[in-house]
Amino acid sequence: MEGASYQRFPKVKIREAKDDYLKFELRDTDASVANALRRVMIAEVPTIAIDLVEIEVNSSVLNDEFIAHRLGLIPLTSDRAMSMRFSRDCDACDGDGQCEFCSVEFHLRAKCMTDQTLDVTSKDLISSDHTVVPVDFSDALGGDDSSEQKGITIVKLRRGQELRLRAIARKGIGKDHAKWSPAATVTFMYEPEIHINEDLMENLSLEEKQSWVDSSPTKVFDIEPNTEQVVVVDPEAYTYDDEVIKKLKPWGSQLVLNAIEVLKHKLDAVRLSEDTVEADDQFGELGAHMRGG
Repeated sequence: MEGASYQRFPKVKIREAKDDYLKFELRDTDASVANALRRVMIAEVPTIAIDLVEIEVNSSVLNDEFIAHRLGLIPLTSDRAMSMRFSRDCDACDGDGQCEFCSVEFHLRAKCMTDQTLDVTSKDLISSDHTVVPVDFSDALGGDDSSEQKGITIVKLRRGQELRLRAIARKGIGKDHAKWSPAATVTFMYEPEIHINEDLMENLSLEEKQSWVDSSPTKVFDIEPNTEQVVVVDPEAYTYDDEVIKKLKPWGSQLVLNAIEVLKHKLDAVRLSEDTVEADDQFGELGAHMRGG
């Protein structure tokens, strides 16, 4: 239609936010947009991670490659990531790590001088930029005696063992390597829309209603004490559970069987779509619908 607009205005509502977890609603759009957002968050939002390691001295039990790999997986604060340049696109340096526009330099020097095992952790990394440092998890964990307060363990040293290195952190995206992915995982789901058949509920006694509510392994339904009506208290906790269907057997099981039958008809209509006469004879309007008619 001329002049028709298909522009959407999605709305985002934050439901829960923590230091390491975020839950939000995305409305007034479709699944393709939600999935595109999910994929971008996992693979295309830039962060900063150690990408180049120069080992000067390593007399620990771990070889150079092992230590370099562990360093690359240490999460770094990445507030600067969006304003930094990719090293491949930077015209202000030759990639040696001495560039304020595309890289951050780290140094680590540790030597065990006692009989006590020395833990070399992410807190031993000295950054040339105070805004790009290893992520500190101590505030979230709490407790002064927690081993995590010391940072992420890189290697353990015994008496006489030493580790000295220089590391360069660069901007990157998760599509290139998982160490640049800003999230461990991103998922989305449709918000369930649950409708209770009030006419059928009226035929149940209070004990039968309570038995049906209790049959759900998650707290989805409850009984309103004043009206004794079954109400939805947490739709997001709903899963299509077999135990609930068993309680609904007089009317629920047939629904499942009917749905399977309709799906079989739709698949048959697709299979016979080339033979339009046979499809129209067998499926009528459904056959025409599957062809887009």
